[in-house]
Amino acid sequence: MMSKHLAFAAAFVLLTGLSVGQASAQDAQDNTPAATTDTGAPAMATPGMAAPGDAAAPDATGTPAPAGDAMAAPAASEPTAADMSAPDAHASNPYGLEAFWRDGDFVIRGVIIVLALMSIGTWYIFFTKYWEQARMLGQAKQVEKRFWSSNNLNEGIDKLPKNSVFRGVAEIGVKSANSGGSGIVNVSDWIGMSLNRQLEEINARLQGGVSFLASVGSVSPFVGLFGTVWGILNALVAIGVAGQASIDKVAGPVGEALIATALGLAVAVPAVLLYNYLVGRNKTINEKLRAFASDLQQYLVTNKGK
Repeated sequence: MMSKHLAFAAAFVLLTGLSVGQASAQDAQDNTPAATTDTGAPAMATPGMAAPGDAAAPDATGTPAPAGDAMAAPAASEPTAADMSAPDAHASNPYGLEAFWRDGDFVIRGVIIVLALMSIGTWYIFFTKYWEQARMLGQAKQVEKRFWSSNNLNEGIDKLPKNSVFRGVAEIGVKSANSGGSGIVNVSDWIGMSLNRQLEEINARLQGGVSFLASVGSVSPFVGLFGTVWGILNALVAIGVAGQASIDKVAGPVGEALIATALGLAVAVPAVLLYNYLVGRNKTINEKLRAFASDLQQYLVTNKGK
C-alpha cells in the first residue's frame, strides 16, 4: 500500500516537471531576437536592415549605434515641381529693349532712331556750350587781373588773349570813341550803342544751340507717346486677330508701348535740366560782359579814348 502511494507521487512530480520545462522553453523561444526558418534554424539577418527596436542598439564597445546606420541611404532627390518651373537664368528677356528693336515694326524703330538722335544732339551741344562758357568765365577772371591793372587802355587790351570776347568789346569801345560820334549822336551815346551791339552779338553766339535743348525737352515726350499709342494699337489688333484678350497676345505690344514712353522721358528730362543749367551760366557771362562794357564806357567818356 505504501509502495503504491510512493509510485503515484513520483509520477505526479515527473509530469509537473515536464510541463514546467516545456513552458520555459516556449518563453525563451518567444524572447529570442533572431528569426528562425521553418526548419528550426535561425534566419540570416539582412545587411542594412534591423528591427525597429534595434535602431539605436549599442555595439560591442557599448556606444549606441547611429540610427542612420540601420537604414539604407536614400536615393538622390528628384527635381521638384518648383525647380522644374523656375525660369532659366540665361534665357533672354522676350520683352526687353533688344526684343523691342528686333520685333518692332518700322514705326517703332523710327521712334527709337529719332529719340537717339535727339539724345546725341543734346549731349553734344551741352559739352560744346559748356566748354565755351568755361572759356569765357576764365576770360572774365583775366580781365580783372590784367586789364584794369594796366597803365593805360592799349596796354590792357594787349594783355588780353586775341580770342577773348572782352578784348573784342574793348576794341569796339576804343574804335567808337576815336570816331567821335556820328554828328547827331554824342560820343557817350555812340560808345554805348556800339558796345550794346557787340554784347548782343556775343549773347546770340552764347544762345546758339541752347534752344535745341529746349525743343528736345518739349518734343521728345510726345515722340515717346506716339510710340506708346502705336504699341497699344498693335495690342488691340493682336486681340482682334486672336479673338481673345490673352496675356501672351498683348504683353509684347504693351511692353513696346511702355518702353517707348520711358525712352521719351529719358531723353526729355536731361535736355530740360541741361538747358536750365546752360541758361544760368549764360546769364552770369552776360552780367560780367555788361559790367565790363559799362565800366569801359565810363572810362572812355571821361578820358575821351586816350
